[in-house]
Amino acid sequence: MTVPHARGACPRLAKPMQTGDGLLARLVTAGPIPLDAFIGLCAAAQEHGNGMMEISSRGSLQVRGLTPVSAPLFASAVAGLDIELCERAPVLSGPLPDDPAALIDADALASSLRRAIAAHELRLAPKVSVVIDGGGCLHLDALTADLRLRAIESAEGTRLHVSIAGDAASATPLDLVALDDAIDIAMRILALIATSGPAARAADLLQSDGIGNFGKAVGNRMARAAPLPRRQRAEPIGLHRLSGKGCAIGVALAFGQASAGDLMAFAGVARANGATWARPAPGRTLLFGPIDEMIGFVLATAAYGLGFVVDSRDPRRRIVACPGAPACASGLIAARPLAAELAEHLPLSGDDIAVHVSGCAKGCAYPGLAPLTVVGTPGGCGVVHNGTARARPQRYIDPADFVAEVLPAPQRRETVDA
Repeated sequence: MTVPHARGACPRLAKPMQTGDGLLARLVTAGPIPLDAFIGLCAAAQEHGNGMMEISSRGSLQVRGLTPVSAPLFASAVAGLDIELCERAPVLSGPLPDDPAALIDADALASSLRRAIAAHELRLAPKVSVVIDGGGCLHLDALTADLRLRAIESAEGTRLHVSIAGDAASATPLDLVALDDAIDIAMRILALIATSGPAARAADLLQSDGIGNFGKAVGNRMARAAPLPRRQRAEPIGLHRLSGKGCAIGVALAFGQASAGDLMAFAGVARANGATWARPAPGRTLLFGPIDEMIGFVLATAAYGLGFVVDSRDPRRRIVACPGAPACASGLIAARPLAAELAEHLPLSGDDIAVHVSGCAKGCAYPGLAPLTVVGTPGGCGVVHNGTARARPQRYIDPADFVAEVLPAPQRRETVDA
């Protein structure tokens, strides 16, 4: 069951990835998880893994500490639960069921596309993904994808804006399609990617051939449209109204990780207060619902007591940290404990990422620039200002002394707040 992890591959339930604390399995869920099934998943993670679970920045569930013996048992336990998974290319839809602002049922369209991909047996690169954005409150603009479909209102009614390779701001538009044509158009684009090679991505095709081949693949069913305006950043933490009666509440896992026991405990409180489902969401968040609006305070209090993030202004939301040592075999520093210590002492404000703590120079948790990046090196914590984990550190600090070294310098606090 132990499978070497090739760069560019993704750990899956059937093919977990070797890490420093055992095998890691990733589950890309395809919709809300019945709460009993979610509790069963946590129990399986506790029984067959090391009891630590994660939610990635893209909203995938990860279970750590599996072994070659326990990994198949965990996969079998998951197969017996009522959890729909994306077992081929991830087709992601908005995480809020019954989003009152949604223009279409994105979950239903995503399910249809997943069935079409399976029926045609498309062989796509492991990291190829599709985003279907119904236009709701918890949109998916921040997620990168090879193919993006976003519902918008036009003069002809609701249409899907199609774009290629990137997040909402950087993707190359292919303009508008009718809802009835969405699956066929998406399959044509994905087939073009698949036939370009086992490692092909939409960005590779754009770079080598431009947009022309994508235009030829979809034929003449496209209609020119104006560029889409930017939307306010989606914040999954907090209370969200549903289209019917009730609400959902979003809580985040600190630095994306929590114990299965704590997750089961909170899910039990949510279930006792009327919730019937849980759903992972981008931003390392879990949504629970439906609940009465007045129950939101009860659940937020319970979540806070268990160590979850219940306030979007929490300093931990502005720090990104990978597992680091010893959980990751490549980690040279204990990234998450250091991040937690920094969150207690550094004055962080604003919405953007202020600090990136990376166990090594790969920078898996956050590829972008950060005002302050702390990277694990053989010489200790490398310090990079306004750069990435791959940049050359300006100086090195012993991990035990890092917080004390950083805090006294006013200019460093100002840099972090930039």
